[in-house]
Amino acid sequence: MMPSIAHLIHAYGLVVVAAIIGLECVGLPVPGETVLILAAIFAGTMHDLNIVEVVLTATVAAIVGQSVGYVIGREFGYWLLLRYGNYLRITESRIKLGQYLFLRHGGKIIVVARFVPVLRALAGILAGANRMPWRQFLLANAAGAFAWAAFFGFAAYMLGRQVERIAGPMVIIIGIAAVVVIAAAANFAGRHEAQLAAEAERVLPGPLRWP
Repeated sequence: MMPSIAHLIHAYGLVVVAAIIGLECVGLPVPGETVLILAAIFAGTMHDLNIVEVVLTATVAAIVGQSVGYVIGREFGYWLLLRYGNYLRITESRIKLGQYLFLRHGGKIIVVARFVPVLRALAGILAGANRMPWRQFLLANAAGAFAWAAFFGFAAYMLGRQVERIAGPMVIIIGIAAVVVIAAAANFAGRHEAQLAAEAERVLPGPLRWP
C-alpha cells in the first residue's frame, strides 16, 4: 500500500493528502496518518511539497472530515440510539449518561482520540451521537487536528524515513494506553453507573426526544 500511496502523493500532491485524511475522519477505514507521514517525508527529502502546507492541509482536512462525522452522528447516530438502543441494552438512562460524559469530558476524548487510529475515525460520529455541544466539539476538534498534524508532520519532515520505524511502535503504545484508559473508565462507569446516571439526570433532566 505504501508505494501506491506514495505514487498518488507524488502525482497529485496535497489533493490526495486532503482527500484521504478527510475521508478517514468521516469514519472510513483509509490510512490518513500514513498519508500525512509520507507527504511530510516528501517535503523533507524530495522538496516536492512544502511542510507548512502539508501540516495546514492535514489540519483543515481533519477538522472538516471529523465535523462531517459529527453531523452524521448527530443526525443519524442519535436517532439510531433512540430507536434501536434497547435491543443492545442501551437504555435511555445510558444514552443520557453518554451525553453527560461527552458534555463533561468530550474535549479530552476528541483530542486523545486523534492520536489513536480507530478512535480517530469514530470520534466525530460518537461525539455527534452523544450530542456533544457543537462549540465544544469544534474547539477540541481544531486543537486535536492541529496537534496531530503538527506532531506527525514535523516529526516526519525532520526525521525522514526513520519516523516510519518510530511511528509504528508509538501508535501501538498510544493505542495500548488508550485501551487501558477506556477499560478503566468503563469499569469505573459500571461500578458507579447509578450514581453517574443520577448526576446525568440532574444535568440533563427530562425524557430524550428526537428533534
